[in-house]
Amino acid sequence: MTAMLESPQPALGLFERWLSLWVFLCIVAGIALGQWTPGPFEALGRIEVARVNVPVGLLIWVMIIPMLLRIDFAAMGQVRQHWRGIGVTLAINWLVKPFSMALLGWLFLRHVFAPYLPADQVDSYVAGLILLAAAPCTAMVFVWSRLTQGDPYFTLSQVAINDAIMIVAFAPIVALLLGLSAIVVPWDTLLTSVLLYIVVPVVIAQLWRKALLRGGEPRLQAALARLQPFSTAALLATIVLLFAFQGRQILAQPLIIAMLAVPIVIQVYFNSALAYWLNRRLGVAHSVAGPSALIGASNFFELAVAAAITLFGFESGAALATVVGVLVEVPVMLSVVHVVNRSRPWYEGRVA
Repeated sequence: MTAMLESPQPALGLFERWLSLWVFLCIVAGIALGQWTPGPFEALGRIEVARVNVPVGLLIWVMIIPMLLRIDFAAMGQVRQHWRGIGVTLAINWLVKPFSMALLGWLFLRHVFAPYLPADQVDSYVAGLILLAAAPCTAMVFVWSRLTQGDPYFTLSQVAINDAIMIVAFAPIVALLLGLSAIVVPWDTLLTSVLLYIVVPVVIAQLWRKALLRGGEPRLQAALARLQPFSTAALLATIVLLFAFQGRQILAQPLIIAMLAVPIVIQVYFNSALAYWLNRRLGVAHSVAGPSALIGASNFFELAVAAAITLFGFESGAALATVVGVLVEVPVMLSVVHVVNRSRPWYEGRVA
């Protein structure tokens, strides 16, 4: 069992700590480049195979595969030890979060903010929010767990289970919620997204992980350290491309980003608070309740961005909505970490 403690929860590094700043700078750079030199970006946008943009697809793989290398699916054997915390997190991730986001998207984008949004993009914005909420985060939760002194066995097993469920549940949940939102989604394109951005990267990552572990745990950790900068750079490059295409729309209505951020921020606080409260009611240890709340609230925005581009295109409101999720995720989640840590005496003092 000691092999499971493979330092899966790295300290918050320079890029992660300032990720929101890098995202903001990439947004500015993307908008500026899209206005000054639109030709190269339009050419990149035309490189497609079966409706999948090849440059973005490659960037997404560079993003996702290093994250998936951290996942040990053997950790699912730890379920029995943490069944209450895992049950709470699974319920929030798969039964609450996608549906609460669909509700918040309907409320704010179709009603509260509707007069201020371009009418032809509202459906696409809602779709982007649904894609954002339909998959639980994989990589950053290791960081959040470490910052809350979370149980590493729980974090590993929870992420492994979520990734296994995502392979079969992501497409049906997205199709259901988009259908309820009266948005037509081609099943073949959605299933292609699942295959390209979940199944294939998971298989590659697990085979690569197995090969690296033949050389021992230090070899795996060294590979993860080398690959992390490439993963972050790919994320930032994707954002530059997205905003190069979205620039005109954003400059015309700069408040769109703020309006899209409102339901995202609300759903993070709502789902993290609900998971934290449920764990406390069930007498779960704080070292499990903390990461449970954070996993329950965070989003796999890399997958959301990829799926939005594949389903709706570079210039869609869906792609923009998922990138707004990247922008607000880190500062909002850090505030949740702060609340979890500050409330620990209260949590532990009254657990039954």
